[in-house]
Amino acid sequence: MIGLQNVTAGYGERRVLNNTTLTLAERGITVLTGPSGEGKTTVLRLLAGLERPWSGAVYPAQRPAVLFQENRLFPQRTVAQHLTDVLPSQRWGEVSRWLALADLVGEEETLPMELSGGMARRLALVRALALGGDCLFLDEPFTGIDRERREVYLKLLARWPVPVLLITHDPAETIGAAKGISL
Repeated sequence: MIGLQNVTAGYGERRVLNNTTLTLAERGITVLTGPSGEGKTTVLRLLAGLERPWSGAVYPAQRPAVLFQENRLFPQRTVAQHLTDVLPSQRWGEVSRWLALADLVGEEETLPMELSGGMARRLALVRALALGGDCLFLDEPFTGIDRERREVYLKLLARWPVPVLLITHDPAETIGAAKGISL
């Protein structure tokens, strides 16, 4: 089980979550949506083991793959290197498949600063997918990504073999998602 039970958490004196309980489905997408500052990213950080609650129980993912709101791409690493950095060497043959999914074929030697915002976001997203793990945490994953590609990614994520937590401000991004929770 990956989830929170009666969790209260915050930063400094500011309470962000109050007695919150959430259990992720064993497969498929759980969507957290709501206004800024309502605790969506805090939930992700708790479940990824990056934060500790003030009270309550957290049942974190053991090996999460995380896509943060920022792309967090290394400026000196090429597009292909971002993928080989997370793949074990015996899986390097998959790089072309991940590049195709990101629509970055031909950009293998390109550095992140030479990519458009949408291209960089697609790279960050497929890097998280390639990493794998026992859970996939995606914070605003489709920022700068066009509607057609977003729909392709949502269909893929709906079939993903582990729980997927998708955080968004845009309810349109939840189309096709299995379970939506508003904070």
